[in-house]
Amino acid sequence: MRTAAYERQPQQRVHVFDASAMPWEETARPGLRLKSIHIDDARGEFLGQIAFDPYVRSGLHQHQGVATSFILEGGLTDYMGHVNLNEVGINYPGSTHDAMSYMPTVLVSKLEGPVTYPPEDKLLSGVHAGSTYQSFRNPDPDMPPEINVAVDRVAAVATGIAGLTRQAIYDYAGTGTNRRLVQWKLRPETELPAWQASDWTELWIRGGEIAVNGQKAFANCFVVVEPGATVRIDSPFGALALVWAEGRESWPGRSGDTNLFGF
Repeated sequence: MRTAAYERQPQQRVHVFDASAMPWEETARPGLRLKSIHIDDARGEFLGQIAFDPYVRSGLHQHQGVATSFILEGGLTDYMGHVNLNEVGINYPGSTHDAMSYMPTVLVSKLEGPVTYPPEDKLLSGVHAGSTYQSFRNPDPDMPPEINVAVDRVAAVATGIAGLTRQAIYDYAGTGTNRRLVQWKLRPETELPAWQASDWTELWIRGGEIAVNGQKAFANCFVVVEPGATVRIDSPFGALALVWAEGRESWPGRSGDTNLFGF
């Protein structure tokens, strides 16, 4: 049975999870493993890391919601080609493919909807939250199954906070949701004024270290910010982080053009 470090509960709190200290959990498909921060089969939601051994397939599947995966190690290949190290692969509703690892591969992944497998596939791997069996066809064969973004090549823009820039990875256009995925770069000695989360906000610290509400979050830590939480972040020595935001932040008592996520 899959286990997760956290169950979503909107109680205006902030949590830090060190993924490096978490054990890998085997799935039903040999060669696929998980580290689950959050998993919800009813909603098809997942946040955490996925590991592929060499020469392991995900199995043919179709995404019913958005999935975003940062290639932390290795890479994956499907019929459109390869998603490479330090890229984010974005699957949108209707994306249909079978991903193959030709080398050891680790993903930092967020799934935001169920995944469907064909009935003839008799083994649901458990790697996708909310997996079900159902016959399907590719709804748009002319559309590639993913958008691959070379994160570090994206132009950085100001956020309105000295020392903090953001790189826009995905704006969820056409998905029916208004969310954002960005990369933050914090220079050493950056301090953010207190802000409030209007909805779920999740970070994965790619490098460096931050303190969030007094809790240290260093490389390979996840941070979960619950709706309504007040957040204080500083980075004495610099940090790099992926951030998924399901709503724009607010700034009690502060005016100006500050925009952390690009809404």
